[in-house]
Amino acid sequence: MAAAARIVAAVTKMLFPVLRRSAPVPHQQGLFFLRNAMRTFASRTEGEVRVAEILKEKFPQAAAIKVVDISGGCGAMYEIHIESEDFKEKRTVQQHQMVNEALSEEIKSMHGLRIFTSVPKQTS
Repeated sequence: MAAAARIVAAVTKMLFPVLRRSAPVPHQQGLFFLRNAMRTFASRTEGEVRVAEILKEKFPQAAAIKVVDISGGCGAMYEIHIESEDFKEKRTVQQHQMVNEALSEEIKSMHGLRIFTSVPKQTS
């Protein structure tokens, strides 16, 4: 029992550094880590499924679409990765505009969105 308490104390010290009045600490850094670590084992949220379905409909040539709710499951912020031929010969800003346009209605209720786009690599 004492060994377990020491382990918990050591992990807590690593995740939640001692707050010093003179040194700023990133807002809830440890809590963010724990929340996202727990989410990796959970099933997809309704919002993730909905956004992914819209993107699949708007980008039918997509080789890969990945949507992750990075707001802890509340649907306020998403990270989106799309690999599609639709982005070929388009600048990054144009690719992101295409994604924003596809999600125009959903974006209205979001706090933020991280978009990563790419064109599938040609295999020869």
